[in-house]
Amino acid sequence: MNSPRPLTRASVFAQAWPIMLGQASVPLVGIVDTAVIGRTGDAVALAGVALGAVVINLVFWTFGFLRMGMTGLTAQANGSGDPREVEALLLRALGIGFALGLAILALSVPIANAAFAIMSGSEAVTGEAGGYVEGRFYGAPAALAVYAMNGWLLGLGRTREALVLQIAMNIANIALDIWLVWGLDMGAYGVGLGTACAEWIALGLGLLIVGRVTGANVFALARRVPRALLLDRQRLLRLFAVNRDIMIRTIALLILFAWFANAGARIGADALAANHVLLQFVNVAAFILDAFAFTAEERVGQAYGARNRQRLLRAIRLTGEFALAAGIVFALAFLLLGGPIIDLLTTDADVRDMARTFLPFAALVPLIGMPSWMLDGIFIGTTRGRALRNAGVAATILYIALDLALRPFDNWGVWIAITASYLLRAGGLALYLPRLLRDLETGK
Repeated sequence: MNSPRPLTRASVFAQAWPIMLGQASVPLVGIVDTAVIGRTGDAVALAGVALGAVVINLVFWTFGFLRMGMTGLTAQANGSGDPREVEALLLRALGIGFALGLAILALSVPIANAAFAIMSGSEAVTGEAGGYVEGRFYGAPAALAVYAMNGWLLGLGRTREALVLQIAMNIANIALDIWLVWGLDMGAYGVGLGTACAEWIALGLGLLIVGRVTGANVFALARRVPRALLLDRQRLLRLFAVNRDIMIRTIALLILFAWFANAGARIGADALAANHVLLQFVNVAAFILDAFAFTAEERVGQAYGARNRQRLLRAIRLTGEFALAAGIVFALAFLLLGGPIIDLLTTDADVRDMARTFLPFAALVPLIGMPSWMLDGIFIGTTRGRALRNAGVAATILYIALDLALRPFDNWGVWIAITASYLLRAGGLALYLPRLLRDLETGK
């Protein structure tokens, strides 16, 4: 599976564009979810989906290390020429992901009750959110297993296969949401259930894709990989160490965004709904710019596995150039086209007015968020979990302190604090770059 490719702008873009298309379809699902409910004119239902999405993101993405940790570890194993470890990584992650998903499903009721107990939504909003969350939990085992497969494919640079998996899941999601909500009038519960069904469809397709890449289905792969390698103590310890730090970092950032959503809920249903609409803009930029961060993960990870400093620095520079250009394009596009898009997403006049007022903040995020997303890619690719953990926790603590200080300014303070959080995280990660380069030279 070891296949070094030329490190040029053309090759970087060739690797990134399938990820861009796949990633573009991820926020598209969120936009469709928002529009399917938003076009009903029910601000409470829209706010409920927004609040429920926060709970699901907090729970599911706590285990986002299954995607992020897998990419860096797989890229390094591939870069060092160890195909059996590449296959063993996939089996370990699939087993862990599916087992964790089953545990989440079994504990879904107390998890949801605990989450809503600390949120600031009204009784009506929480009721809508509960239906959405109930539907989503049915897809937990499949969702976490798909995280693992996506990370593994990206770690191998198999971006076209990852694109097929992502697009198929999102098309299924969109079609099911429209049918269940507009066709069967299932409301917020239908949105959640449609996404869960799409995740199970994606799991089946993903297993077929993995079989094509490895030349064996997952059961044959389990027989092919030596059990001693699969259960090797040192490799398992490294897997858990990297994933532990990434999990702590992810929880910190999920708390940050949950705090952001709850801040809107504290102000009122209109603010929560408007901020959720604007968050779709942020998600579009973040997911598409992540194409270059994901490319950096694989390219930097391969260079780090091969102990090639020059190649590592060139990978950082080339992917960073693309990300900066894309950030500028998104910022301008949001400023010019944001108003009509807001009108498309919701028919509620008060929500529209509030979203337009705070649109400049959403347009600023692609520029100030780009450095933190790219640094995430660099440190994920080199499996520097401790740096990711420390920067994420520090940024979240500082963000919450800033949000509390700015509460007298209502939604203005909410958006000032969230935009500042991107700069805080990028600054924290940048402090670790010299250490990363020193470790590369010393072989750590």
